[in-house]
Amino acid sequence: MIDLRPVGYVIGIIVSVLGATMLVPGIVDALARGGNAGAFFESALITLILGFLTTLACQNRAGSSLSIRQAFLLTIGIWLTVPAFGALPMVIGAPEVRLIDAYFEAASGITTTGASVFVDVDSLPVSVHLWRAMLNWLGGLGIAFVAMIFLPIMRVGGMQFFRTEGFDTFGKVLPRATDIAGQLFFVYVALTLACMGTYAALGMSRIEAVEHALATIATGGFSPRASSFADYSSAIHYATALFMVLGSLPYIRYVQIVQGSARPLWRDAQVRGYLGWIAFAVLSVSLWRVATSDQAAEGAFRESLFNLVSIMSSTGFGMGTFSAWGGFAIIVAMWLGIIGACSGSSAAGLSVFRVQLMFAALHQQIRRIHAPHRITPIRYQGRPVDMDTIDAMILYLGAYILTFGVVAVLILQSGVDFESAVLASWTSIGNIGYGLGPMVAPTGTFIDFPDVAKLLMILAMVMGRLSLLSVFVVILPRFWRG
Repeated sequence: MIDLRPVGYVIGIIVSVLGATMLVPGIVDALARGGNAGAFFESALITLILGFLTTLACQNRAGSSLSIRQAFLLTIGIWLTVPAFGALPMVIGAPEVRLIDAYFEAASGITTTGASVFVDVDSLPVSVHLWRAMLNWLGGLGIAFVAMIFLPIMRVGGMQFFRTEGFDTFGKVLPRATDIAGQLFFVYVALTLACMGTYAALGMSRIEAVEHALATIATGGFSPRASSFADYSSAIHYATALFMVLGSLPYIRYVQIVQGSARPLWRDAQVRGYLGWIAFAVLSVSLWRVATSDQAAEGAFRESLFNLVSIMSSTGFGMGTFSAWGGFAIIVAMWLGIIGACSGSSAAGLSVFRVQLMFAALHQQIRRIHAPHRITPIRYQGRPVDMDTIDAMILYLGAYILTFGVVAVLILQSGVDFESAVLASWTSIGNIGYGLGPMVAPTGTFIDFPDVAKLLMILAMVMGRLSLLSVFVVILPRFWRG
């Protein structure tokens, strides 16, 4: 039997911290006389009390080291529990939506998906705008911890490769998780402040600069404007594309830069691959749009850069009429969303690392067909990759494709049209946030989806955020019996 008290103790602390953070938008709303401060203060009180009581009930197991099974439960428990409390202010106060819609919005925020069910976003109080952005930021920070500390330990989807002694992401560089957490937090805050300052310098209002910066660095995608970035200047578009890329690179590389070593960033194969694929996609779509429309080259390049970077980094900001660009652009965007950005960042998707490893394994298999007796070990950045890592990666790829199809079919069966169902599965599992399809087009949101479809999307968001297998493992009866 699994002892749930260490898990409950940590979740209780996190819920208590979440309750404390609710005071921030409440205070901002009170100062701005937005009329919604009471909802946040009430929600903060409820969250703090329940979080404190949970911590108190489990405190006799405080300080206990977590087993692998407890680590699985903790990661899943956090991403299911936090949205439940994060939804409270949106149920108690503006926009006073149903619990399922508030939970969808909060889950989308904390998983840094950015999909929304709020139609009239522009009319929401400043406190709700700030809270949505804060959920993005907190979720981005949290998944960066999970991707760098927990997933490699839990051997999820080939991530154990990042804790091998030969690969300098872990091991000798930062031997303790507390070191990683402290330095990661410093880098995350520094990137956020740099983004805020850049937005403000380029003409954003201070509050929108704060809200957009929180969502940008987290690759979250929530914007206080229904038009997202469409109404901002071209300078802001380019700056946002830059910071979306920076937010989707491995955070450990920034830590190494702070420690005085920039070489690992430039030598990282997934960073080079990520930037190369973005460059190729943006250039090809830009040329295609110039050739098939009367748009100027700069405008086509800027819109292609912004939207494709937003999709591949799983951010979800938008500008222009992307859905009307035609089949070629949509296909390119879908592939970029499936691939995703770099492992060890707040971005989602398969990850460049896994896709590169897949190509390496495929190349090795082709070589073995030509020369069956030749021993050719799979290498990544010149280092051999063990078969356990390859098996985990292949299993993850298979699970991703299977989950994508099953979720799409189930959403289709709930009453959603085929195109909207497929794109909803794509945007949820990849934590991309883009709303496309006939059912999304009238409002630009998922408000018209049936409740069953929204629940399926929430589950897909969480599974995609936690690398699928960590969720599947907990579902198995053996997990609870072992």
